[in-house]
Amino acid sequence: MSDAAQPTAAEVRAAAEAVKTALDRHLAAVERRSGEDDPAVYEAFNELAAAAEEYDELLYDRYDEVTPFEIPAAEDALPPYRGPEEANALSVLIRRDYAVAEPQRLLAQAQRVADLDAGRPGGGPADTVHGALGVLFGEFEPDEIASRHKEFGLEEGDSTLWVTAADSAAEPGEWLSAPFDQADPHRVLCRFDVSAVFDDELDDDALDGTDVDVDIDPDVVVPLDDIEETDATEPTGGPERSPSPRRAEL
Repeated sequence: MSDAAQPTAAEVRAAAEAVKTALDRHLAAVERRSGEDDPAVYEAFNELAAAAEEYDELLYDRYDEVTPFEIPAAEDALPPYRGPEEANALSVLIRRDYAVAEPQRLLAQAQRVADLDAGRPGGGPADTVHGALGVLFGEFEPDEIASRHKEFGLEEGDSTLWVTAADSAAEPGEWLSAPFDQADPHRVLCRFDVSAVFDDELDDDALDGTDVDVDIDPDVVVPLDDIEETDATEPTGGPERSPSPRRAEL
């Protein structure tokens, strides 16, 4: 970094003073907190984290020194809760990402479902990737797709689940045209994220000192004859899949 771009000593000093002020505010919020999830404590924590990170960056830019603290990323945390104290209604917002890793497997599984529904082989809405996705997601609940995605030729990506508080239950059909437009992070009661970024690298000897290779035949299509059919027009609920080592609660 050039000298012209470096922060001044006064800027570093001001950032240090901001950390001291944020520390005092955080301690005061902790001393006055009304409960375990007091939003004032949460907000003071984020302000302290932001002030400390700013000071750490300026200190490094000016003096090539760092603080001994690991500053959590404030933007990765939920904002302070500002919803009702007693939630009378809930909305559960879920997003799961997939890549179509094996289109032929996807098409074959969807065609099998379509054949069972229509009672005749060949043709129908399952002969394109778009159509196949419509068949499978119309036949199976999202939780079942999530637990069996490899069977359907899909590769799992990130996913997130938000439980948000509402003042009252929505009227039937009220939000169907724009279901995610009113997702307010300030009303999130709890959140669960699943991502490959949470994966821990396992050492070669983490389990028994040997590597374990699992061979999977990509050409095997799992029969669907014995799968219980569901009515695609009646959305049904189901429990979120079991926590995995990659699951992080924020």
